[in-house]
Parts: sequence; C-alpha cells; structure tokens
Amino acid sequence: MIIRTELLLLALLLSVAACNRSAKQSAVQAASKAPDPITVTTVAAQNRKLERTVAATGSLNPDETVTIVSEVAGRILDIRTDFGKSVRKGEVVAQIDRTEYQIQLDRTRAALNQALARLGLKPGEENVPPSSTASTRQAQAQLEDAKFKFESAAKLVKSGDVSEERFTEVEKAYRARQAALESTQDELRTMWMSMESLKADVRLAQKRLNDTTVRAPFDGAIMQKHVSSGQYIKENTPILTIVKVNPLRLRVELPESASWGVKLGTPLTFTTEAAPGTEFHAVVRELNPSLDSKNRSLTAEARLVENDSRLRPGMFVQVRLVTERASEAIMIPKQAVYTVAGLTKIFAIRNGKAVEFRITPGRESDGWVEVPPSQIQPGDAIAVSNVPMLVNNSEVRIKN
Repeated sequence: MIIRTELLLLALLLSVAACNRSAKQSAVQAASKAPDPITVTTVAAQNRKLERTVAATGSLNPDETVTIVSEVAGRILDIRTDFGKSVRKGEVVAQIDRTEYQIQLDRTRAALNQALARLGLKPGEENVPPSSTASTRQAQAQLEDAKFKFESAAKLVKSGDVSEERFTEVEKAYRARQAALESTQDELRTMWMSMESLKADVRLAQKRLNDTTVRAPFDGAIMQKHVSSGQYIKENTPILTIVKVNPLRLRVELPESASWGVKLGTPLTFTTEAAPGTEFHAVVRELNPSLDSKNRSLTAEARLVENDSRLRPGMFVQVRLVTERASEAIMIPKQAVYTVAGLTKIFAIRNGKAVEFRITPGRESDGWVEVPPSQIQPGDAIAVSNVPMLVNNSEVRIKN
C-alpha cells in the first residue's frame, strides 16, 4: 500500500510539472505574437492662407468729456438740465445772478461816455479818432495870431521900426504858442488812449455779464451735476460734466509684437458682453508715438464705423486686430489634435506606423488648426480617428 501511494504522488507531481511547462510555453507564444494594427482614418495636412490676428482688450471712451466751470462768482438762479439729460450745443444749462455784473457794465459805459464828451464825440463815434478838440483849436488860433505878429516884427526889425527887445518878446510869445499847441495835441492823444482803455473795460464787463449764462459747448449728455439752484459759487467752481457719446472712441493696448502691424487707417473688430454674438468695427485714427516703458504696449485709439445704442462709454471690449491678411500656414483637422496631461499631440502616419509629435497649436479656422512647419509638411497623412489609442511607433492600418 505504501509503495502504491508513493507511485500515485509521483505521477501527480509529474502531471503538474507538465501542465506548468505547457502554460509557460503558451504565455511565451502569446507574448511573442505581435498586436493587431490599429485602424485609423487619415487626412493630408494642407498649406492654407490665413489672416494673422492679435487679440487684445480695450475700452470704449466718449469722444469728448468736459466739466463746465463758472467763470464768474454769484448765486445760481437756475439749473436747466439734470443727470442723464441730453443737451444741444449752445443750449443754456445754467443761469447765474447777473444783477451785479449789469451794474458794473453800466458804470463802465458811463465812464466811456464821459471820455467821449471830453473828446467832443457822441456815443457810437468812439471808433473814429477826432482831429482836434476845443482846446487844440483855441491853441491853433493863438498860434496863428502869434505867428502873424512874429512875421510882421521880423520885417519891421530890419527897417528899424521895431526894436530888438520888442522883436525878442514877440518871438518868445510865438514859440510859447507852438509849445501850447503841441501840449494840447499830446493831451488829445492821451485822452484817446484813455478812451481805448475804457472801451476794453466795457468789453470785459460785457463778457463777465455774458458769462453768467452758462451754455453747453457741444451736443452731449449730462454725466454729473455738481451744484444746485440757490447755491452761491465762486469762480472756477464745477457746475456740470458733459460727455459727447457720438462717436465713441475705442482705446486699446496692443502688445509689442503686434505694434509693427498697426498704422493709421488699420481696421479693428471688437465684441462686448453687452451685445453677445455681435461684431463691431472701428478704424485706427491715433497712435501713441512710443511704447509704454512699463508693459511694452502700444496705445491705439480708433473711431467706431457705426453707431449702436447698445454701446456706451466705459464698456470693456475684446479687440481683434488683423496684422497680416494672407500668410502661409500648414493646417490639420482639429480632431487630429489630442491633449492629455497638459501635452498636445498629433500622429503622422509614416511607413505604416504612427509617429508622435508634440505641438503648440496655432490659429484655428473652419475646423482646422495651424501646426509648426518644422514638424509637419503639406501632404503628410495625419491620423484623425482612434487618436487616443495611438502611441509612438504603433502599427496602424489606414482606412479612408
């Protein structure tokens, strides 16, 4: 019995060893067998022409903004507009008490009329300088009389009918009358200059009186109201802030890399969350002559091509600038691009195998993506199906 049991155990061990050898042989055969090729669909890379664009952010600004201040002091009698209201150029928006300034104007005009009277002129004749006054005419008559006597004495002194002493007295009187006439003429010129000064004072008083009426400098809307009726204000006190919202200005900061592609007349397109799905257009009208030294950006200002009530000053917009309209680019279908773990890959099929390329995708257009020309060439077969299943050098079977 013991011998038979030992024989059975030996046979069992030999059977197990044979089974292990058979399993190892099967595993080796399975490992040595090549995997089935992965079936993929390919599309040829293409050489296309694309617009080269730059994306930037900007803001909409009013065409003009001005804070109206009072040029004269006084009490506000009336504010004729309010926050948010539209105004027209030249429209009266505020009125300051003009009583004091009217009195100043009347007083200055009275002083001017006095000066005119001294010159022998009437109101309204202040622009024609007089040739003479009563005093100058009197001095002229006295001079002519003295001249006649002097000339007569000059004749008689030669004949001895007039003594030298008498002739000297007559000559002195004649010279004195000449000086008196010149003095009255100088006085006339002085009075005329004084009157010119009074005319300027009248104009200044008239201006200050006119400044009590505050008018809008352009068509716009009231952005802020600083004072109220009945309030006393001093000179240079802000009254209203007016903005001109038509046309709007688009101000955008462009990166240094795009500064070469923008010039006066360059078109821009932009979008805003206030009007989703709508694209607006503008044209560059002003450029900063130098870049910002801090962020190396170029400030450009554009005018909107069309007016839209949905657009308002202060809005934040996304701007697209076309720097090159027809640049060459190698493009592949977007479905060929596979991103995993932060890496972007594509697979070109060469000699029946998948060749992996790690890329940085470029511009997109109509479902196609730009790839670096150093890695892919036009005509290369690019896998567009089963891309996640591919690894570098994996066998593929093309089925297009």
